[in-house]
Amino acid sequence: MAANPPLNPRAEAAERLRGRYEPRVLEPSPPAVNAPPWFADDPVARGEAPEGKLLVSPVHTGDLRWQELADEDSALAEWCAERWLASHRRLGPAPPALVPTRLALHRLAEEVVSPARKGSNGKIGLRYTRGGFGTPFFGADAQVRVEGIDLIVAGEGVERRERITTVGAAAALLGPELLPEPGADGGQLEVDDEAAVFVGDWYGFACSVLEELRAEATVADEPSRVQLWPEHFDMALELGAEPAGTRAAYGLSPGDDDHPDPYAYVAPWTARPSGELWQAGTFSGAELPYHELLDADDQRGAALEFFRVRAQALAAGTR
Repeated sequence: MAANPPLNPRAEAAERLRGRYEPRVLEPSPPAVNAPPWFADDPVARGEAPEGKLLVSPVHTGDLRWQELADEDSALAEWCAERWLASHRRLGPAPPALVPTRLALHRLAEEVVSPARKGSNGKIGLRYTRGGFGTPFFGADAQVRVEGIDLIVAGEGVERRERITTVGAAAALLGPELLPEPGADGGQLEVDDEAAVFVGDWYGFACSVLEELRAEATVADEPSRVQLWPEHFDMALELGAEPAGTRAAYGLSPGDDDHPDPYAYVAPWTARPSGELWQAGTFSGAELPYHELLDADDQRGAALEFFRVRAQALAAGTR
């Protein structure tokens, strides 16, 4: 079991920029926010920047984007790509072991990672974290996250890391302080290395797209936070006015019982739209299949366009 200092993505970014800019990133950072309603930091919120420093962000609400800096520094571009801040990598074909790996990680999210956060503040939502997914920081600056094939627990100034094997072993790593009522062990969690990396990249891609969409929203859209929901294992946010019937979930899923491959979707809360924009086969809404996303010249642009067109249709009442 390795022990390292806890990851602090925002502080790490400030150090990488040698203190010249005030950074915003996509991952949760300490300290824990133990106040309602979100009980979590907002990683891309503009907030305050120290006098004399420009704020650099993955979305347009900063003074400049990470991409502007990455365009001038190839090493920084590679650093940003790993964190889905800029110079975005292309998603590749889904690996052969995606489905069993997704199912195993989904179970880990539902039975171990999310319950640790829920026990502290009643919240179940998860987030993109580097190479996978995890909780925001909670309680006394604790965090539980998955990075590739590893489960990582941060607390008391250190991180403990173990390869994912079983739910029981994962619960033991967290301990009764973070997981007082562990579920049944249920056997081996089959997590393939290549597929786990793919899942981590999928959530990084999803977070980068959805935070961009959220940054474009107006106050009238009442945007929610971007969260990974453990029940469905998808990343989503909600936009639109519920009384006007325009509110919908905008999400990206790594796959489910009806979709062996990942897909993007728009699911209106109350409206039951029809027409060529709303062609989903298993729910009332729209979906962008993975093969279409995979073939797009600009994958992030294709996902954003898919969401924007349907948000505009809902707002215009042409549904």
